[in-house]
Amino acid sequence: MSTTVKLVRTRFAPSPTGFLHIGAIRSSLFNYLFAKKHGGTFVLRLEDTDRERFVPEAETHLIESLEWLGIGPDEGIGGKDEGFGPYVQSERLKLYAEHAARLVEKGDLYPCWCSPERLTQLREKAQAEKQAFKYDRHCLTNPDDIHKPHVLRFKIPTNQIVTLNDIVRGKIEFNSNELDDFVVVKSDGYPTYQFANVVDDHLMEISHVLRADEWIPSTPKHILLYQAFGWEAPLFAHLPAVTAPGGGKKLSKRHGAKSALELRDEGYLPGAILNFLAALGWNEGNGSTQEIYTLEELIAKFSLERVQKSSAVFDAERLVWLNGVYIRNMSLDALYAETTNFWSASAKSYDDSYKKEVLGLIHERLKFMAEIPELTKFFFTRPLTNKNFIIDKLDLENAQDWLVAIITKLTDNDFKHDSLESTLRGLVEELGGQTGKVFSLVRRSVTGSPVAPGLFETLATLGKEESLARLEEAYAIIRAH
Repeated sequence: MSTTVKLVRTRFAPSPTGFLHIGAIRSSLFNYLFAKKHGGTFVLRLEDTDRERFVPEAETHLIESLEWLGIGPDEGIGGKDEGFGPYVQSERLKLYAEHAARLVEKGDLYPCWCSPERLTQLREKAQAEKQAFKYDRHCLTNPDDIHKPHVLRFKIPTNQIVTLNDIVRGKIEFNSNELDDFVVVKSDGYPTYQFANVVDDHLMEISHVLRADEWIPSTPKHILLYQAFGWEAPLFAHLPAVTAPGGGKKLSKRHGAKSALELRDEGYLPGAILNFLAALGWNEGNGSTQEIYTLEELIAKFSLERVQKSSAVFDAERLVWLNGVYIRNMSLDALYAETTNFWSASAKSYDDSYKKEVLGLIHERLKFMAEIPELTKFFFTRPLTNKNFIIDKLDLENAQDWLVAIITKLTDNDFKHDSLESTLRGLVEELGGQTGKVFSLVRRSVTGSPVAPGLFETLATLGKEESLARLEEAYAIIRAH
């Protein structure tokens, strides 16, 4: 099936009931890529009809997330109004009421005033009989006082095969007899998602609906609504679910499903996140082994035909790896510009040149910016050490003698990389050729860590005065015990 039409308009329409985790943003990316691939328009609207779960800050969080990732909307919330607005459902209630009235007049919608208690009894009865719940049309066949608070239900046509030609999954057929007369307008006057999204997609001229596959069971209801209105339905593409590692369970925060802004605040880069998201359900195919794409390359190569049917597993370790690749590919100047908010409090008083030099020492090891304080802390604060840590596998006497020799040798050193290496390697020979033990003693004394950037680079960056002071402090610690 061709997925190219004259004017492509896609939309991302989340509910502001919380902050979108990274799995939900994937749907936004696919809508963005498809629209851009075909020279179309990406629309962002807000489906805020669930007023009980409404989170006021969610809209700002959403817009900031998309803009930071570089996939902000062309139109709608955070974009232009091209005459299809408003783009918030709570501001479109008059439109929904008008369209609901049309279907009431046609006999496709009917009022239902069944109490929550009666509906609960029907559900419990269906559950006991191990059957799917279907409303029994009591209010359709037994007219009552419609001035009571009531909902409006859609009357599902009987004995009809509803066909969904899904771009990703192919032809799917549903028997209308298995569908429930679902609520389209709630008693408070707000439309349900099922109704509002159909009205909005039609009025906003959405050409393609790309959404999670959890909406497949609802799609025949949407198709029947389009038919009731006499409208042509958009093309549908249901995207594979993003699941937790091991077992296919729904992705949640405990599996690492953080929001885009949480990842930003931990020091992940937009490019790494976009590449990670693109691989959650899509691949270029054609035997390609490319793993890193620019946004422009993703737009050029994206196609719905290469979206997989099976679920995509969220792999937090892959995201960490991808981010590390992006960091290593950045110049030191570009990387330093991204680190402003990640230095420890003790680093704030140091100048840019020193911090940039420190950053250069961990550039190859850094996986995300939030690691910076831990990886660099000893460059800004003298480490807290003890005798056993400093001497490690050495006996106390050797450790004392060696530290005296190290301090003596380095006192006349200019603390340039090459001269430090020459001096310390020469000292190793004098002390019996135990390179690992000598270097470990220096490293533990100076950094307070068994692992650190290159020893000579570390000493050169700390400088002569500070390095010698730490060595003397270590000597004093082991002498005191």
